[in-house]
Amino acid sequence: MGVGDLSAQVQYRLTQLAPGSWLPTASLNVQESLPVGRYDRLQRPSDGFGSGAYSTTLSSYFQSYFWLPNGRIVRARLDLSYAISSRASISDQSVYGTPLGFRGHADPGDSAYLDLAFEYSATRNWVAAIDIWSAWDASTRVVGAYPPSGGGSTPVAFGSTSSASRKLFLAPALEYNWSSRIGVILGVRIVAAGRNTTGLITPAVALSYFD
Repeated sequence: MGVGDLSAQVQYRLTQLAPGSWLPTASLNVQESLPVGRYDRLQRPSDGFGSGAYSTTLSSYFQSYFWLPNGRIVRARLDLSYAISSRASISDQSVYGTPLGFRGHADPGDSAYLDLAFEYSATRNWVAAIDIWSAWDASTRVVGAYPPSGGGSTPVAFGSTSSASRKLFLAPALEYNWSSRIGVILGVRIVAAGRNTTGLITPAVALSYFD
């Protein structure tokens, strides 16, 4: 158990969808990740919960509604994000795979995200939804040195660069609403394609309550 990095965000709505207008609701969002979680000086690399780097994410959100010929509504969303991280100083074992005695830094790569989502209101209670989400992560470079084994005086150079990756997620879901205030959604997240990533299927369930 441990505390991970915290984040603070601010969002500003630029436009709001009006009946009969083609202009969607649009918002800008800025999020700052604060590196409060442990990430170095670890007993084991798996003990880490943070990144050690400040990360700024700029996002734009768009949303609109469409009436189908059968009189039902489709809600569409498009979210775009780009994240930039600062350099993280590292000592000893860390989440970046460094060994004991290491002194150096890590330069996390930039990240970009795109999420296209649709929700179809089949009835007043049932909603079918799907998210199509793509993520790109640039390579992360770690540079530094650690003391040699056997008591030598010349530090051993350490350098590594993770491979850039890209992922395509599909997340179909089915939602049931007992009322306008409470509902449950059951879905699954599937890593459908990618580069330097592992295929994965993750089920998920969530209960929503609005007051």
